Amino acid sequence: MQSTSIKALLAAEPLSQEVVINGWVKTFRSNRFIALNDGSSLANIQCVVDFEQFDEETLKQINTGAALKINGTLVESQGRGQKVEIQVKDIFVHGGSNPETYPIQPKKHSMEFLREQAHLRVRTNTFSAVMRVRSALSFSIHHYFYQNGFYYFHAPIITGSDAEGAGEMFRVTTLDDKDPPLTEDGKVDYREDFFGKETNLTVSGQLEAEAYAMGLGKVYTFGPTFRAENSNTSRHLAEFWMIEPEMAFYDLADNMDLAEDFIKSVITYILEHCREDLDFLEKRLLDEEKTKPQAERSEMALIEKLRFVVDNGFKRVTYTEAIDILRNSKPNKKKKFKFPIDEWGADLQSEHERFLVEKHFKCPVILFDYPAKIKAFYMRLNEDGKTVRAMDILFPGIGEIVGGSQREERLDVLKSKMEALGIPEEELWWYLDLRKFGTAVHSGFGLGFERLVLFATGMGNIRDVIPFPRTPQNAEF
Repeated sequence: MQSTSIKALLAAEPLSQEVVINGWVKTFRSNRFIALNDGSSLANIQCVVDFEQFDEETLKQINTGAALKINGTLVESQGRGQKVEIQVKDIFVHGGSNPETYPIQPKKHSMEFLREQAHLRVRTNTFSAVMRVRSALSFSIHHYFYQNGFYYFHAPIITGSDAEGAGEMFRVTTLDDKDPPLTEDGKVDYREDFFGKETNLTVSGQLEAEAYAMGLGKVYTFGPTFRAENSNTSRHLAEFWMIEPEMAFYDLADNMDLAEDFIKSVITYILEHCREDLDFLEKRLLDEEKTKPQAERSEMALIEKLRFVVDNGFKRVTYTEAIDILRNSKPNKKKKFKFPIDEWGADLQSEHERFLVEKHFKCPVILFDYPAKIKAFYMRLNEDGKTVRAMDILFPGIGEIVGGSQREERLDVLKSKMEALGIPEEELWWYLDLRKFGTAVHSGFGLGFERLVLFATGMGNIRDVIPFPRTPQNAEF
């Protein structure tokens, strides 16, 4: 007989039907009540055992964490809190679990402890809820782009270019670290390396995606990216997933329209399909907020915050307007900002972004036309010669969640920007070719997937929304 998921059984009408389920024991009470979970839903199903019908050896193996197969009859529950339960006829123990050593006991564990048990933490309610929401978001992203005529493009993981120009990259090499080949001037000779040149793990698939957008029209990447940035914060990872659409014939306004529609669509999807998990995560967040000082508490509950993004038009504001607002704001005048805003050209910090969203405009904000000096070389220069057609989307509680731009399509301007930044033309000859053969206005943006999951689940640390976080001094599991 085929086994059924617990999610499907909990939605079924109790017709005294025979069922088979598999799952892991959450609790076993009074030698009678097994709470079983198979990961398909937040809720467990109660399995009622007539212990006199089972041998003691089997009952001894029913411990928290053990994997069981249960045969029984689905009936209307006699207890409160669940509609149905299973009257157990047969138990098969797939694998036992020693209660003395199993780390995920039915009690409250700290997030730090659970990070040390990353291989088992998905069996807790919090992490199973987060990972189901993560999975649903992932599906909704592919679904959105498919419906809107985009092609899924796989950017290379190993690359010779630094798309962001930040230089914070992980090197890929097969050279002997103790005795590498050297050039005449004593430097490592990468011509002897596997690829014949210096290569790294990608920081972005954008440049390659641009090439494919200029042939397929609309493409998107959704894959892992890497930053060797020594940031031990709650918002940074060394390995994370990025969504990067690139569109030929799109200007900055088209880019902003797409980004807003995209974000609203994927958040609407999880509000419709993940309500049980979101309700649980909202309650968890409210309990956590009670332990914080009033000033640090979020003004909105989780689902209200998600609805806030879906229901409000994103306010579009130039960087110059934002600087004026921030410079004249109370927190700036009273020196409450950690990074005071004194002059045009400052790189905005999370505290400034959140002020604009949460205090001033009270809706999601798209900032655009940033100073060229604080943005990447590939962004299109405006006619003023000072600003570029860049845009960032700012969210409540998180600050920047999307960064994008209209790309520089003019060969002469791109070459002069690369020269000013010391980027060799021979390194990106193929990128320059795109401006020689059928160049056109084109745009795109990048969204860090874990930032989106962080926002959608209300979790406080980005390490808790990816299965196995990679951070400085940590590559366990």
